[in-house]
Amino acid sequence: MSLDNFLSIAPYSLGHEEKEKLLTNRLLEQTTHHREKCPEYARILDAVGFDAAQVTTPADIPFLPVRLFKELSLKSIGDDEIVKTMTSSGTSGQAVSRIYLDRETSSNQQKTMVKIVSDFTGSTRMPMIILDCPSVVKDRKMFSARGAGILGFSIFGSKRIYALNDEMQLDVEGLQEFLEKYSNQPILLFGFTFMVWQHFYQELVRLREQGVVFDLSNGILIHGGGWKKLVNESVSQEEFHRRLQDVCGLHHIHDYYGMVEQTGCIYMQCEYGHLHASIFSDVIMRRPIDFGVCEVGEPGIIQVVSSIPESYPGHSLLTEDEGILLGEDDCPCGRKGKYFKINGRLKNAEIRGCSDTYAAKFG
Repeated sequence: MSLDNFLSIAPYSLGHEEKEKLLTNRLLEQTTHHREKCPEYARILDAVGFDAAQVTTPADIPFLPVRLFKELSLKSIGDDEIVKTMTSSGTSGQAVSRIYLDRETSSNQQKTMVKIVSDFTGSTRMPMIILDCPSVVKDRKMFSARGAGILGFSIFGSKRIYALNDEMQLDVEGLQEFLEKYSNQPILLFGFTFMVWQHFYQELVRLREQGVVFDLSNGILIHGGGWKKLVNESVSQEEFHRRLQDVCGLHHIHDYYGMVEQTGCIYMQCEYGHLHASIFSDVIMRRPIDFGVCEVGEPGIIQVVSSIPESYPGHSLLTEDEGILLGEDDCPCGRKGKYFKINGRLKNAEIRGCSDTYAAKFG
């Protein structure tokens, strides 16, 4: 079963039984594929005694600890098939994950992103403000997670401007000109949470004191990368939203959860503040004591599965984040599938989100 089967279905339209059957079959095919193509992965499956005949749900697919990609070169393609290498975020001295993409996997990541994000923003591309600096995306063959995020979301922009220069200072004149030119259109904004707060929101507050005000009431902001620094500063998601609306009228704001090891399968936040799993992926909360599956409302370690990876065995990963499954198929927003929230990083886990690693360096 190819990913095309998923791409023909609306991303939040399948109930539990339909989605579980479709996703389990896809994950089994991926597991077989990677077992044949990646010797290291095959040895791991042999070590845990994996038997494909025993798989009935996505939770039965063996998971790899996400940090394994920092320690091993895991790929299911030849070196001559690699078109792009992506690296995870990390603070100084940290090892980074390396994710190897072939043309098919890279293309499927983009197609999946379009399906998921369009459900929240609409299918029409919009003028776009990237709340970052242009130097992050200069090396097109070696992408950091930050650069990959920017390039991934850039496909939703009809016209694009970087709001910050390479010194991370707001380009006030450029932003004013852009907003005047597209004043009657919806505008998409994208950035990483701490950078949005530090280099955009706080600068807008300073400018407002000087009589310079920006109107972004037609804007849609998508942001991600972790909340650690802002939580430490007692800035909640509700406060983040309230402050942005106060300073520039921005009220359509969506956080998202994702990682470079499963680029494309992001979990978007709906208008009720819930993160959603699309038909392309799923989340499973695991008890730290025995890795059993948690019940709804029970905190656990987040396992993520993805229907995308073909070039590396990243289709079932155990993260270093803790979360809570809030429900399935019954979110007030109307989207089917599981919805959940993130509690934060596990104790003693390395900082790794784009927002959090930048905040650590910035601090």
